[in-house]
Amino acid sequence: MRRLALGGAAALAALALAAAADAGADPGVGPTEVVLGGTVPLSGEAAAFGSVGPGAKAYFDYVNARGGVHGRQIRYVFRDDGYDPARTVLLTRQLVEQERVFAIFNSVGTENNRAVRPYLNQLGVPQLFVGDGSGAVARPRQYPWTMGFLQSYRGEGAVYGRTIARTRPRARLGILLENSELGREMARGLSRAIAGRGPKVVASEPYELTASDVSSQIAKLEASGADTLLLFATPKFAIQAVVAAHKLAWRPQLYIASVSIEPGIMAIARANAPELTKGALSIAFLKNPNDPIWSRDPVMALYRTVMKRHLPSGRPADVYNFYGMAVAWTMVETLQRAGRALTRAALLRAAQRLDTTKNPFLLPGIRLRTSASDYLPLDAVYLYRYDNAQWVRQGGLVPAR
Repeated sequence: MRRLALGGAAALAALALAAAADAGADPGVGPTEVVLGGTVPLSGEAAAFGSVGPGAKAYFDYVNARGGVHGRQIRYVFRDDGYDPARTVLLTRQLVEQERVFAIFNSVGTENNRAVRPYLNQLGVPQLFVGDGSGAVARPRQYPWTMGFLQSYRGEGAVYGRTIARTRPRARLGILLENSELGREMARGLSRAIAGRGPKVVASEPYELTASDVSSQIAKLEASGADTLLLFATPKFAIQAVVAAHKLAWRPQLYIASVSIEPGIMAIARANAPELTKGALSIAFLKNPNDPIWSRDPVMALYRTVMKRHLPSGRPADVYNFYGMAVAWTMVETLQRAGRALTRAALLRAAQRLDTTKNPFLLPGIRLRTSASDYLPLDAVYLYRYDNAQWVRQGGLVPAR
């Protein structure tokens, strides 16, 4: 029944799009406005990510106040899916069929974006710069309308694997992973990077998106004899894992997936287990508005201005707001490159031809580059170490392919 319902809705939506095409324009775009839509978890276990929606909207409002893009105002409609893929499907269909958005933008979550990917590709609706780094958003031949923004999850895992092989060749690794492409691909990248180089994965424990606690998984990882703990997990479960390890008096070297290293999240983890968080490693591609090293960077003045004028209820210390603006900058750049005669096809072509180091929200040297066969805009990152006050950069750019 669900397949029949989805098929019927898709057919109706296709008819609506065909009618719009006959009228001379794609849905969601007119002489003075372009409408973007997306889903973010404003509630639920991944609510920490929710700020990416308001952050992006604030940047669009800033651009609108300066005239918009080619004379068009950007209207961004984001809905709360609670990080539940079933809700993502329902809300995305509403955005396309009722709100008649021009494109889906900035939707968060691996399984969430996978759930709507076939539907959007069937209708030819751009699904751009979504919060996902899995292989699911890097299949241009199969899903040409879907493109992520994050670095490859396999690439991130490989960065950790290469670092461990170089610095701790006898390490015994325990992995906590979300049972999704996020966790599985990070683990796969790690395993390939250490193969034949000394470090060993001695235990791997998955958890489900719907889990309430990961204490039992951490107990099993500690019992395995692992001396290194890799948390390929979203913020709630990363914090739980650190707390559980502390209660067991286990002190492994900690690696934390980049999706869970926002300073507010780390402050909670640090308050519960400072002996574990000190020296933790991760990767980053964004500047950190909480780090004094960037206090005189022009983008921080811009960020504070945008927050004050367009998101006064938001927290400037929340890096997910900053991330939302980084992604919104990329969409504005893509809309500009798509030209005045804006169509969905033109937007996709522009997204496939990015090549810039000018995104001011990204760390120095970070390049956004795509092609018709390369749908992972970020191909390099920096390794960072947490000193229980700030994340401190460790060396130069490293490949994240």
